Amino acid sequence: MSNLFLLLAILVAGAAATIQPPINARLAEKIGLLQSATVSFLVGSLVLLVVSLSVGRGSFRAVGTAEWWQLTGGLFGAFFVTLTILAVPRLGTGTVMAALILSQLATGLVFDHFGLFGMRQIPFDLSRIAGVVLLMVGVALIFRR
Repeated sequence: MSNLFLLLAILVAGAAATIQPPINARLAEKIGLLQSATVSFLVGSLVLLVVSLSVGRGSFRAVGTAEWWQLTGGLFGAFFVTLTILAVPRLGTGTVMAALILSQLATGLVFDHFGLFGMRQIPFDLSRIAGVVLLMVGVALIFRR
């Protein structure tokens, strides 16, 4: 897989992540906040189950060998989805996405700097810090009423 294709796929995934919260928020108006998050996860889980059983190369049997913290991704995902369902109707999709991108970038830079979770270590530098600061300004401009 080429890096260009991967970058394009990430851009599509970013758009999908922006589309999901307003859809879930509208569903929440009909069935409730937690119920909407649950339905979102159930649909996603069913799709992933079918795809992983069809084309996946791994094995669910190996899940017992994982460290406890390696199983917490779904917990963070549930928190993320539920909070976006709550925030989008109140703050707007643009504000929520801008704040999420800012927090994801800042957290990602900390992970890179310290090489957390076994990731490649990439130290802080002036341009990376400037990027976070500029995103903070962007969030403030978008949030301002």
